[in-house]
Amino acid sequence: MEIVKIENQVSYHSVGNVEDFPLHLGKVVHIEGGPEIAVFRVAERTLYALENRTGHKKGGPLAEGLVSGEYVYCPLRDCKISLLTGEVQLPDTGRVSVYPLRLDGDVVLVGERAANEASEG
Repeated sequence: MEIVKIENQVSYHSVGNVEDFPLHLGKVVHIEGGPEIAVFRVAERTLYALENRTGHKKGGPLAEGLVSGEYVYCPLRDCKISLLTGEVQLPDTGRVSVYPLRLDGDVVLVGERAANEASEG
């Protein structure tokens, strides 16, 4: 996988085209040397990238979770997690790493460094 752009000390990697990501489902992508990342497409050109691991000890595969609006539900414990911030919603607690994501035309770019924001395309 090649680095496409470096902006604000974040290296963006191409992980596919928008149509490679089905609506309302998660898809696992890999950035060399980094953790597994789950990319969620919630609207035609709105995508989010989070670490593919929920915040609890067993760390379920978030890409297999149910997407509803701008939240994903952990497939193991049903924790509700914000796709925007990675915050686990009450009554549960915790946080999942969020990765910067941007679109370059139809190409989906995910940033290598974790951040607290997601981007809309």
